[in-house]
Amino acid sequence: MHAEVGWIEVICGPMFSGKSEELIRRLRRAQIARQRVQVFKPAIDDRYAETQIVSHSRAALDAQPVETSAELARMVRSDTRVVGIDEAQFFDDAIVEVVERLANQGMRVVLAGLDQDYTGAPFRCMPQLMAAAEYVTKTLAICTRCGAPAGRSQRLVPDGEQVLVGAVEAYEARCRHCHSPRAEATTRALFGESS
Repeated sequence: MHAEVGWIEVICGPMFSGKSEELIRRLRRAQIARQRVQVFKPAIDDRYAETQIVSHSRAALDAQPVETSAELARMVRSDTRVVGIDEAQFFDDAIVEVVERLANQGMRVVLAGLDQDYTGAPFRCMPQLMAAAEYVTKTLAICTRCGAPAGRSQRLVPDGEQVLVGAVEAYEARCRHCHSPRAEATTRALFGESS
């Protein structure tokens, strides 16, 4: 256990808002400071690479893919100072307890994830992680329809599941006004049908 005080940082926002890029930036700075850093990502997210966090702008950092929060907890070494976790919304609810325990052991835990799903509802464990965090950074994208600040992810393909791993082929950033959470509206927009 570390003598230093640990804490939790959450970077949240919609798709294409730079969350992973900001996570990578913070973790690289910790590496430059010669702190022992471990980086994790959910195994389900293999969009760009299986063993790296990759931002949409192609910034990358090596990461260990894990299936569950329990597996992540088992893999954290006792001498680790900084734990990075990308796509936190894909983890099971136990991730909140794991992150709290790591911070209580003196580690800095930096997470990135979607705060809302495609309907605009809070995404799984993210509200609890944000409530537990000492620092929360909300990133915004640019609305692809009107250019306003975008805080929502618009799904472009018909699928009723909360989790659909994808990038530009399945999502785009939208502002509050342009976001349409109804699946049928999304399908009409995708195929050019009139409302």
